[in-house]
Amino acid sequence: MDLTILYRGPLASCDFDCPYCPFAKRRDSREQLRADRAALARFADWAAHQKGDRLSILFTPWGEGLVRSWYRRTLAELSRLPHIQRVAIQTNLSCRTDWLTEADLDTLSLWCTYHPGQTPYDRFLAKTRGLAGHGARFSVGIVGLPEHLEHARRLRADLAEHVYLWVNAAEGHAYSDAEAAVWTELDPLFPFSRRPHQSAGLPCRTGESVISVDGDGTVRRCHFVRAELGNLYDGSYRAALRPRPCPLTACDCHIGYVHLETLPLYDVFAGGVLERIPAQVPVRGAAAPPP
Repeated sequence: MDLTILYRGPLASCDFDCPYCPFAKRRDSREQLRADRAALARFADWAAHQKGDRLSILFTPWGEGLVRSWYRRTLAELSRLPHIQRVAIQTNLSCRTDWLTEADLDTLSLWCTYHPGQTPYDRFLAKTRGLAGHGARFSVGIVGLPEHLEHARRLRADLAEHVYLWVNAAEGHAYSDAEAAVWTELDPLFPFSRRPHQSAGLPCRTGESVISVDGDGTVRRCHFVRAELGNLYDGSYRAALRPRPCPLTACDCHIGYVHLETLPLYDVFAGGVLERIPAQVPVRGAAAPPP
């Protein structure tokens, strides 16, 4: 079976404090960090033993995972397993990058976000160049707030042309056509992020070939639908895997709507769905596929 897993354990602490971030904000206690470490170890052990399946795994922690040694080690170890097709993580790239020498970089990829005001620009850019020096596959993105525009332009100018710069529509921000055109100049795929996608009743790969898993092993179709499909560790989720329409009115997050079968994004991101790397870097100024 080919299965894509979005894993989100209990980790919620982050070394950044972005005012626009929708994720939880807390300082994890030692007990909470131990619980997260144990949950991740249990998940990694399960994944390592699923040799009859082909797994692709995206880690989407509420907090920043790569500043924790257990996330770096787990990604490197999973990347070296032959039945793991892809392992990726969302990160602010504040961690060191030397751990990548222990990973299989044909399997491991990074989804990196630059947060202006949270880290010096030159430090972040140096980290991206460190990734490139290791031969890592990665995308870089930014939230499309008006005050971020010049940062995004600078980033696009300084990144290598083959590195995809994505722009996330800011939550709750309505973009005029003129504003959207400016962001689309930087990210030709921005129209897919500009507005929530109407999804009610539409076919979606989540719940069939894509699942969400929390630290306790509870399986849901995705992070945004709370109905449970079973548990990862007792195998009860498998009987629930089947095609099913989306029960929500709309989907406004890339890690959700990328799996909608009515959108062309599996073709756009072929080979890089989890790490948000297009099959071909979009040509700026060219028309994007219709969202």
